[in-house]
Amino acid sequence: MALTIIVTRDVEARYRGFLTSVMLEISPGVYVAPNMSAAVRARVWEVVSGWWHSLGRGALVLVWRDKAATGHLRIETLGEPPKEIVDADGVLLVKR
Repeated sequence: MALTIIVTRDVEARYRGFLTSVMLEISPGVYVAPNMSAAVRARVWEVVSGWWHSLGRGALVLVWRDKAATGHLRIETLGEPPKEIVDADGVLLVKR
């Protein structure tokens, strides 16, 4: 199980209700789950992705720990350009 973070911006209230049922809202639009399983993370992202595709408003960013990825982090986005973590001589950067 890994730390999972979802950040929302300019989305409908339904996202907040759903995300607070499975994660902690540590700041407006910022949700954290310290030990979310990959299966639960995938299901949560499937639900919010479905809403985003049907409503087409706002943006979401999902970040989770993945030991196989650069910097041990993965990023998924909706409503924003895709982002990728790159290692530039030992410094982690976000490539858009």
